[in-house]
Amino acid sequence: MDKIIDEYKKLDGVEAIALGGSSAAKTSDKVSDYDIYVFTTKEIPVSAREEIVKKYSDKYEVGGEYFGPGDEYFVNSLGVQFDVMFWDKNWFFGVVENVWEKNYPSNGYTTAFLYTLNNFQILYDKNGWLKILQEKIKTPYPKKLKENIIKRNLMLIKDKPFASYYEQIQKALTRGDLVSVNHRISALLSSYFDIIFAQNELLHPGEKRLVKFAQNNCKTLPRDFEQNLEKLLTQPKENTLQILDDMITALREIL
Repeated sequence: MDKIIDEYKKLDGVEAIALGGSSAAKTSDKVSDYDIYVFTTKEIPVSAREEIVKKYSDKYEVGGEYFGPGDEYFVNSLGVQFDVMFWDKNWFFGVVENVWEKNYPSNGYTTAFLYTLNNFQILYDKNGWLKILQEKIKTPYPKKLKENIIKRNLMLIKDKPFASYYEQIQKALTRGDLVSVNHRISALLSSYFDIIFAQNELLHPGEKRLVKFAQNNCKTLPRDFEQNLEKLLTQPKENTLQILDDMITALREIL
């Protein structure tokens, strides 16, 4: 692994490199890959990236920009998969500033990038920039950010006078559009968990193992938290709105 990281260090425009994801957060399992974040000040040519990958792998995908610039490959000698993401340094700085300094909320997942930053194992930091950014979010959870996340996402869940997730689910059920029902339930749950983590002043851990993370780390959870989620995600469709009503009422009770 050190050899591979050294290869990325030599690329022109690389500012910092970090190990992230479940490997850095110590939550990995036997199917987890290694998430490597390469912070750059300029675009790294795909040809240069492929030259590195081919030295260590015979099964790879380089330049598949489906979720932003990144490469995925199986490292033969280690027997593990690497997911290497190339993130623009200035873009990432802006994300952190907008959330932690300016307290801008999102439609769910507001602090997920900050959770990633907080758990980084820094492997290379040319000028100490990434470490300084990591230290920036070690301060207490901003009160205004907490308020903004809760307000925005409660509105999205049900409080908006038009087109709340709840209303969209209600209309989809009336139409018998089960694809839309599930699509909007996913969006609602994004806001639901964003509120819970903000209320507990925790950074949002992302998309995986959310119930377990909440149970292990949140001091305050809505009553019947796990039971309601299980019912919602396995429910017969006629019960969906009643289950959502129970979940939203229980969520308001903890705020």
